[in-house]
Amino acid sequence: MKSAHDEQEARLRERLLLGRAVPGDRLMLADATLLAALDGSRVLTPNERQALSASPLTLRRFRQLSLELQAAPSQSPHAANDPVWTGSSGMLRAAATVTALESLATDDGCWTLHFLPQGEGWQVILGLSAEASFAPRLLREHVMVRVIDGGGAIILQGRLDADGECECSWPFATPPARHFQMYGAGFAVEPVPA
Repeated sequence: MKSAHDEQEARLRERLLLGRAVPGDRLMLADATLLAALDGSRVLTPNERQALSASPLTLRRFRQLSLELQAAPSQSPHAANDPVWTGSSGMLRAAATVTALESLATDDGCWTLHFLPQGEGWQVILGLSAEASFAPRLLREHVMVRVIDGGGAIILQGRLDADGECECSWPFATPPARHFQMYGAGFAVEPVPA
């Protein structure tokens, strides 16, 4: 049993961590990454743990997601192969940084990001795997999806077409591989709330 003193000390530590001000602080990890860490389906990498501890804003978001999960235990997170899809995440692998980045896939294999050179920049194409159990529903409903980087910035947002694709121009000045490295090497594909 925790003593009242231990609980008070823990609350004080939490306030100090969450309340500190860090100049230029922003969300360093995507919700999908934080939720996967909370439900135990994915362990945070050392770089992700460092980003989490260095960013009070990201810590506050992590805490909020944890509280929401505790408040709604009946709404357990869905597995990637469930017909109901709540998001997918992936990482830039070290091998992808050696040459020009051509594609990235989510850890569950349901989504692929393709990067095609276009003039001075790139075209980004998000593709849904026909093998994903939730693909028929997403295609039928023309679901609005977005891809965010590890910092929470939107890379691509739009409705899936009949082929399960969505595309746009790369929105950043830095090349894709370097951009992902700057933001923890992670990305997530999420449904856009209606």
